[in-house]
Amino acid sequence: MRIDDIRVFIPAKDYPQSQAFYQSLGFNMEYVSEALSLFDNGDCYFFLQRFYNQALAENLVLQISVIDIDEAWQKIIQLEGFDIRYQPIKQERWGKVIYLWGPSGELLQLTEFKQ
Repeated sequence: MRIDDIRVFIPAKDYPQSQAFYQSLGFNMEYVSEALSLFDNGDCYFFLQRFYNQALAENLVLQISVIDIDEAWQKIIQLEGFDIRYQPIKQERWGKVIYLWGPSGELLQLTEFKQ
């Protein structure tokens, strides 16, 4: 079996707020249905669903590889109006990372890998 793509489905506690949050991070949104939106940035995609399960959301971790962690940090600190939390850039053995919890409790690890 050969795989050419994997797309995660992210639950949304407040669907419109989560849609706005991911658009503010720089993702493009495409309407799929009343309960599903497709987001993309470059060749990377994920679905946002109008479905919420607290245990699922709070245990969901996505690693998002970024080219420039400082650019990502500037975007994050300018976000307003969202129920989110984040930690500043941290050096890990694999590179630099920002831990960002989205509006539904999902954890995004924005990572700039070591070259």
